[in-house]
Amino acid sequence: MNENSRLNLPNLLTLFRILTVPVVVLLLYTPEGRDISFSRSLAAMILFTVSSFTDLFDGYIARRYQMVTSLGKLLDPLADKLLVCAAIVMLIPSGRVPAWMVVIIVGREIGVTALRGVASTEGLVIAASSLGKAKTVLLSIGVGALILNYPILGIDVHLLGMLFLVAGLILTAWSGMDYFFRFVKEIFK
Repeated sequence: MNENSRLNLPNLLTLFRILTVPVVVLLLYTPEGRDISFSRSLAAMILFTVSSFTDLFDGYIARRYQMVTSLGKLLDPLADKLLVCAAIVMLIPSGRVPAWMVVIIVGREIGVTALRGVASTEGLVIAASSLGKAKTVLLSIGVGALILNYPILGIDVHLLGMLFLVAGLILTAWSGMDYFFRFVKEIFK
């Protein structure tokens, strides 16, 4: 396969991440707010975790082997947002996550994506910041733990997930403001 091909290994990993979203959603679907069984929670958490880890590899491979494509630049951040946002939304009916937290997280993701789109039309690039990357890691760990939710080896996995989610929520707000201020600074240069 040509390394400059749109369907190179990094982009295939990104597409895998996108294709796992509906499967995670189906595993977490629960009618009428009932809880999600342990087996479905475990399966969803494993798939979510494996899918989240592909994000580490696709970027590394793309940069290391000069396989960066426009398609990858577009789909990679979208895949991360789809996976985390879809999973966290599906945790609301079972009461694993408060809806207000989800609104802040999803709202920030939509806002930053819109800002980056507007910046792009102006010929500006607002690169991902270390705050945004740290936010993604914290949210992924938190959401993964909340998907599992059941105690393991005496560890309160729900509490652990909420701690990571709260830390991720703080970075969500902070990094969202950082993107906004960097956008304003670029516009008025």
